[in-house]
Amino acid sequence: MKFLVASSVLLKQISAINGVVASNPIIPILENILVELEGNQLTLTASDLQTVMTTTLEVEGAENGSIALPARLLLETLRSLPEQPVTISADQGTFGAEISTQNGRFKLSGENPIDFPRIPEVAKNQSISLSSSILGEAIANTLLAVSNDDMRPAMTGVLIQMMGDHTNFVATDGHRLVRYRRLDIQPESHSSLILPKKALSLLKSTLPMDDTTVKVEFSQSNAFFTFQSFSLICRIIDERFPEYENAIPKENNEILTINRMEFLSSVKRISIYSNKTTHQIRLKLTSNKLTLSAEDLDYSNEANEVLACEYSGKNMEIGFNAKLISELLGNLSAKYVDIKLSEPNKAGLIIPSDQDENEDILLLVMPVMLNSYN
Repeated sequence: MKFLVASSVLLKQISAINGVVASNPIIPILENILVELEGNQLTLTASDLQTVMTTTLEVEGAENGSIALPARLLLETLRSLPEQPVTISADQGTFGAEISTQNGRFKLSGENPIDFPRIPEVAKNQSISLSSSILGEAIANTLLAVSNDDMRPAMTGVLIQMMGDHTNFVATDGHRLVRYRRLDIQPESHSSLILPKKALSLLKSTLPMDDTTVKVEFSQSNAFFTFQSFSLICRIIDERFPEYENAIPKENNEILTINRMEFLSSVKRISIYSNKTTHQIRLKLTSNKLTLSAEDLDYSNEANEVLACEYSGKNMEIGFNAKLISELLGNLSAKYVDIKLSEPNKAGLIIPSDQDENEDILLLVMPVMLNSYN
């Protein structure tokens, strides 16, 4: 196998799929990227058995062939090179490879491409097409609420509910929940599936933020994403997602409207003085006034701040985890948010005041027990 390609072009494509490569893979061959050349088309594949990502690019091909090359070594070599043409050649008998540049040669040992896992080819029973910018927004809005608890595998991914007239993207870690609804994604049939966090993170970092069409196909066990020169296949999480609709309160009639950035900045400042274990802050609501406060009893640190807002409900004090609130607010782009509450011991809802007509974002955050300080 032998081909010529610009170092920056090859580096960009390898960097895009390198996130699939696990640091401690189940089998050693997965530390490699499969490199396949046919004519002038080079195909690069990375896999961890659960997720497979492939990209193709045009090169000046000389000899067809394939080899599995160590991802880390290949990536670090290309990163260290200045922009220039590089020639990569491989011996199909010994699986030795060489990277030739204007000033030097770099030899590395590859592995037999036959040992690399095959890409799943499964009959697909449903497909939809959507804009990469819409898919990227859906992933960005839900990914932060995905749980890292492997004991609850259903919550380690994002639920996608295709409802015919809309599609829901839902994630929860038990302390907060995000439901991102798109009214402009209208699949022909009803179905739902859970996609893993790693695959969605890779998609988020690779998807172009424009109107590039992404084709999404589903089988019983895998999801297939195809866009531009990339394809990603991931295994669907075969678990039952919690009945999240039951957790969304219906009677949150105490509504606080506030500038999102002013509220976020205040939460971050006040949280500096909160307990470093609980991150608890207190919100005291009175007519058109919000008082934020925190105290770390272990070090006798405390802080409070008053913000103007729109609020005409009953006086209330409620506690929240500042870290969770900050992440939720920081992930939004709206200028103002409505915070809907009912009681100090019940979940609060954060909803952007000005949403796009095709989207509906709902953020739920659980309260924490207030400390006894005044």
